[in-house]
Amino acid sequence: MKKVFKIIGFTLLVIIVLLITAPFIFEARLKDMVKKTINKNVNATVEFSDLDLTLFRSFPQATLVLKDLSIINNAPFAGDTLAVSEELLLEMSIKELFKGSDQPKKIDELILNKAYINIKVDSLGNNNYDIAILDSTSTDQDTTSNPFKLDLKHYEINNSRLKYVDEGNKMALSLENLNHQGTGDFSLAQSELDTETNSLVSLDYDGTNYLNKNKLSLDAVIQMDLDNMKYTFLENKATLNQLPLTFDGFVKVNDNNNEIDLAFKTPSSSFKNFLAVIPAIYAKNIENVDTKGDFVVSGVIKGIIDDTYIPKMDIKISSNNASFKYPDLPKGVDNINIDVVIINETGLVDDTFLDINKMSFRIDQDNFSGNGKIKNLTGNMLVDLALKGTIDLANLEKAYPLEMQQDLNGILTADLKTSFDMNSIEKEQFQNVNSSGVASIKNFSYKTPEIPNEVKIASANFKFNQGNVQVLEMMLTSGKTDINATGSIQNLMGYLFTDQQLKGKFQVKSNTFSVNDFMVAETKTVEKTDKEGVPTEKPKTVTTGKEAIKIPSFLDATLVFNANTVLYDNLELKNVVGTMIIKDETATLQNVTSNIFDGSIALSGNVSTKTAIPTFSMDMGLNALDISKSFNSLELLQGLAPIAKALSGKLQTQINLSGNLNEDFTPQLSSLAGQALAQILTAEVNPEKMALLTTLDEKLKFINFKDINLDNLKGKLTFNNGNVAVAPFDFNVKGIKVTVAGNHSFDNIMDYNLTLDVPAKMLGSEIGNTLSKLSAQDLQNMTVAVPIGLKGSFQSPQINLNMQQAVSGLTQQIIAQQKKELTNKGIDALGNILTGQNKQTPKTVDSTGTPVLTPKDTVRNQQQQQVKDVAKDILGGFLNKKPKKVDTTKVN
Repeated sequence: MKKVFKIIGFTLLVIIVLLITAPFIFEARLKDMVKKTINKNVNATVEFSDLDLTLFRSFPQATLVLKDLSIINNAPFAGDTLAVSEELLLEMSIKELFKGSDQPKKIDELILNKAYINIKVDSLGNNNYDIAILDSTSTDQDTTSNPFKLDLKHYEINNSRLKYVDEGNKMALSLENLNHQGTGDFSLAQSELDTETNSLVSLDYDGTNYLNKNKLSLDAVIQMDLDNMKYTFLENKATLNQLPLTFDGFVKVNDNNNEIDLAFKTPSSSFKNFLAVIPAIYAKNIENVDTKGDFVVSGVIKGIIDDTYIPKMDIKISSNNASFKYPDLPKGVDNINIDVVIINETGLVDDTFLDINKMSFRIDQDNFSGNGKIKNLTGNMLVDLALKGTIDLANLEKAYPLEMQQDLNGILTADLKTSFDMNSIEKEQFQNVNSSGVASIKNFSYKTPEIPNEVKIASANFKFNQGNVQVLEMMLTSGKTDINATGSIQNLMGYLFTDQQLKGKFQVKSNTFSVNDFMVAETKTVEKTDKEGVPTEKPKTVTTGKEAIKIPSFLDATLVFNANTVLYDNLELKNVVGTMIIKDETATLQNVTSNIFDGSIALSGNVSTKTAIPTFSMDMGLNALDISKSFNSLELLQGLAPIAKALSGKLQTQINLSGNLNEDFTPQLSSLAGQALAQILTAEVNPEKMALLTTLDEKLKFINFKDINLDNLKGKLTFNNGNVAVAPFDFNVKGIKVTVAGNHSFDNIMDYNLTLDVPAKMLGSEIGNTLSKLSAQDLQNMTVAVPIGLKGSFQSPQINLNMQQAVSGLTQQIIAQQKKELTNKGIDALGNILTGQNKQTPKTVDSTGTPVLTPKDTVRNQQQQQVKDVAKDILGGFLNKKPKKVDTTKVN
């Protein structure tokens, strides 16, 4: 007995050892086979991070695992991702591992986990999935070129995504949260395949979204005839959102085309089928909805699919005198009639047409109906539509669970017809559009968290004539704003049916227009989903707490406006007239004039919100503006000329500037660039309002800044990168010429130089006569230059009175004048004046020939030092308003 257990134990040990060691034995060979298969059969770059072989995962099957698989296209889709997968599992019998290299290994099961499959067809018809390499030299018996053979019994695609884009047909299909599995036997010529599919489906066609994450489920049993590549649907059940569908027929793959023959229909005729088409988050729970009448969808799709033909089709959607009412809503929708067919009788794509024979409904006492025909759906689409009826917008939410974030009210009335072809719309050949009729809206109100005030339209009337829509009247109010507009819309159909901007010309009048009434709150969309990614609530738009003015991207309009009062931030503009052109998220102002600050302003330029940070470029002419009012209200003026705080009077200036804007359209001062040419027409100075002037008044006791004469003063300012450079300019303070130059920042940090040219006659008769005697210059024409440096801020200035430079300047001025006088009299003339001596002392030299200082040289040095001392005494006393008495006996 012990021997038996030993044998069993030894056998189990051998099996375990084999299970552990077999992957190491076969893994390298399988990896080579996989690479060989890829290189011989695939025209793409295929990579995987690792390849593992395990016998434990699904014993007694062997499992080959490829990690992080990726397939990257070559030309003409070079670099595009065709597929990526976190994991690809291939299961096979263990005995397949022992086959020779010349025998294909049969794959029984394939599992693809967390994959993304990206299928593209470009505008020329090239596709990115045709990556198989055709080997014309291979034969049916050539098994060495196919190391693996797919004899699948089961396959799965789990938690994956599939995207299909056809640029030529302008179609995009997306499957998210895709879970699909099939069980059958692909090794047999004929067998049944049992499939289950669940996914979220989105479909866009020619710029229109038809399905958006609609929930699709399909359980189908398919009869497979692999010899003839024919797949026949036996038993099936499908649901789209909550709409059930059954279908039968087959799909056959031929050498040169595909063949399809399918019929489908709703299994019941209840009108709940109509509500079931709508996503559950919008339709809510339809189980308790009271419905009457029917809703039937049925169709046949049959024919060939190739480069020329599509299947013929006959799809009908119908309802007759139906109604529904939600139990928790006060109103219902009655008299619902639908008669819509989609037909193609030739198999040519251009012959597909949609007939809307009738579509009508009634809410309360309001009836609304429409009909039309749309032909040539995929080519130059021909549209013929008619609408007629009245809708009370407030009743929409009372009859259907819209859960709108915006409150809507108003009576919409329409009676209009239109017919056109899409080529004419796209080429803006509106003469080919045949529209007629009228539409109006009354007592309309719209309220949303995005805008600060409710928008109300007392009345608006429109008249349709060919491609033009005349706005006969529109009376709008919001907050403090009132607008009365007339004009025309040039391309309403182009805007509605293509991606064209809405073009128009309007005349706008307003008694009061407040820009703040149109500050738009920034928003973001919040969508809640379950663990499968299915939306559980309708997406909500919530505000972020920020507000900004946004120029609409859909507008291409010209507005000629006239407003009695415009309120912008803290400004009040009167009699505003001009033209605004809105295009490409940019507002261009032309010939805009207004009265403000007891003067007038003219504007031309543009403002753009196309970039994340709004920008502007503007030319402004300010004429006879009140300086005090302008300074208190305009941050720009406070930054350009802080000194204006101490001024009162009139100003005119021409400003050219550009830069960035804040969200409320006020300029970001640090970003400004440009220049200003300013002229003060009349001005009075109050030094007490500006610390700089008060401090200067204290430092320079000989001058009174209240006596500044700034009338007709002109100046040039250049600004960039937050800095304002002021070109030199002069003004007069009771006969003292003041020259100013320098710069300051918009933070009011300054670096200026002032030069005061003080007339000698203002120094007093004693000092003036001394200067005149020293310089031999006419007292009336002599000035003393006093340089002053200004740093710090305008409210906390640092004043540097450069006495050394002033003394040096005065000294040099006197000496220069003396040299000029002594040119003809000789160098000893000044010595005679100072010492009373007339003798001339000959020059002497030492034994080396070097000049020896004589009394005359000593006198010259003494007199220069005396001049300097006198200048220092004069300036020191003058600047402190306490002139020191000069001892003129030293120089006489």
